[in-house]
Amino acid sequence: MKSILLTLLLCITVTTFSFSQEVSYGVRGGLNISNLDFDPDPTFSNQHRNGFVFGGFVDYGITERFSMLAELQYSAEGAKADELRADYIQLPLMARFGLGDKFTVGIGPMVSLKTWEENDAFATFTFSGVGGIEYMITDELFIDARVHYGLSNILDSDITNSEAQNTTFQFGFGIKI
Repeated sequence: MKSILLTLLLCITVTTFSFSQEVSYGVRGGLNISNLDFDPDPTFSNQHRNGFVFGGFVDYGITERFSMLAELQYSAEGAKADELRADYIQLPLMARFGLGDKFTVGIGPMVSLKTWEENDAFATFTFSGVGGIEYMITDELFIDARVHYGLSNILDSDITNSEAQNTTFQFGFGIKI
């Protein structure tokens, strides 16, 4: 059922923006610096985790300065301790606004799907807000910086008595094909 909903969301995104003026595709990778914000504060050391992100994207140009970006990515997040690591398949959808010829800013929602079964304390689906800025080095190569802020509890409330949101900073690079 969950995979059907994710597939439906992707299909709606693709068909909704099929009228766009320009479509570009590409790949993106980068470094994650993430941590979990607990409520109440944990009694243990909660150190950030350095991880990686990679995936592919489709950018639908609606006007010369406005586009919608749909991305499918794998992201290693969570905290440093082994029992607090959280790896996800993510679908960020960003409304993007061009600021001149080189810079673009974007904001939007993101849904994440847990990719392993060993740790049942984590919820299967989580929701976040994502924002970022991109700089075009050439017509194809770019660098970017993003922040994901968790909007939902990533811990399964039936198993744990605490709540935690994932906050992630990403520094990436990519190429438009």
